[in-house]
Amino acid sequence: MYTRCGWQRLGHGAYVDAVTFAELEAAARHRLRIEATLPAMATEAILSHESAAVMYKLPLWRVPLDRIQITRDRRNGGRIKDDLTVHCGPVVGVVEIDGFLVTTPARMVVDLGRTLPFEQAVVTGDAAVRTFGVTAEDLAVELEFAKYRRGAAAARRVVSFLDGRSESVGESRSRVMLRRCGIDGLLSQGIVFDAGGVARGRVDFYDEELGVLGEFDGRVKYGRLLRPGQDPGDAVFEEKLREDRLREPGFQVVRWIWDELESDSTGVRIAQSLERGRKSPAPDGRIERAPLPKPCELVIRSL
Repeated sequence: MYTRCGWQRLGHGAYVDAVTFAELEAAARHRLRIEATLPAMATEAILSHESAAVMYKLPLWRVPLDRIQITRDRRNGGRIKDDLTVHCGPVVGVVEIDGFLVTTPARMVVDLGRTLPFEQAVVTGDAAVRTFGVTAEDLAVELEFAKYRRGAAAARRVVSFLDGRSESVGESRSRVMLRRCGIDGLLSQGIVFDAGGVARGRVDFYDEELGVLGEFDGRVKYGRLLRPGQDPGDAVFEEKLREDRLREPGFQVVRWIWDELESDSTGVRIAQSLERGRKSPAPDGRIERAPLPKPCELVIRSL
């Protein structure tokens, strides 16, 4: 890729304004490269791995997007170029998106589990399960096809950890942080009720037995939840009132923000809250696990 006279070359005969291109997010730049490159390739080229995630509009956290990733349904012939990686292996089914063939979400999850670090693979995998309703059976089929391939064991660890109730990159990363700190009792997405059955609010993480509620995002969340014309200070005050409503039935609330996800001190604070919960009276309320959203439907066809 290079610029000349203010234009960025994306592929053979394909150029875009260099300034505009540089201002795009990484996923949008990658999508443009796909659109410029794939039409000149053989028809059996199937977008896979990170490129599949871009086509599905799934989050990719700290994942380089400098190469288009494709898979061919054959045993060998893989290669790596500056802007393209070609993988080879059996492909059971594909999805067509805007005229391009893409590996199924389940296959994409397993491929990323084999090739990305654990945390990055979980971020995209959680989103795929949530968005498309990828099932354990879907993933088991793809794991079986990948069992003799490099990274298969890593993919199994990722698959066993996925949770479609994670609603954001930060929540997926929070689950990885909890795992790293040896905390395995918190469930994702719960609706808190008081003794009278009145809903007090929805929380990101919870341990009903110990009465501990976990909330990711802190101050960042307030900005995200601003209504049109609402002052940030009002949003902070509303969030404080919401937290007070959660505490009234006897629940503890622990908060953490993005910058604390890589610190084990966050895990220590959560563990201390869980320990206090073991020694305290049970809260005068209950928690129901929030349902998963209706998945987006995809048409999967064989090659």
